[in-house]
Amino acid sequence: MRLMFAALGFGFVAIGVIGIFVPLLPTTPFLILAAALFSRSSPRFERWLLAHPRFGEPLRNWRRQGAIRRRHKLVACISMICSFLILVVFFTPSAIAMVGAGVLMAVAAIYVASRPEPRY
Repeated sequence: MRLMFAALGFGFVAIGVIGIFVPLLPTTPFLILAAALFSRSSPRFERWLLAHPRFGEPLRNWRRQGAIRRRHKLVACISMICSFLILVVFFTPSAIAMVGAGVLMAVAAIYVASRPEPRY
């Protein structure tokens, strides 16, 4: 199981890194998942991820307080809106797919917006 958790952790780190360069692919949720998997498989890689100069702070905030910085909330919500608009304009999905995607993104946006902001 440890090996499977570690492999999944590295997979989520890879997807998170790809998300840095690919617009509208989130990075932080994949790194949160990777940190959770590393906590069960590799304390060394968990420490590495939590100490990372760029990603460590959001991960530590999430772990300690379930908190997301206001700027990150705004970026996440705007990204979801843009993703939905791209879906509707360029892919013209069926009405069911459009409503389903809209509901899922709205629920995700409400969840992100309802998270507390970090207390320092």
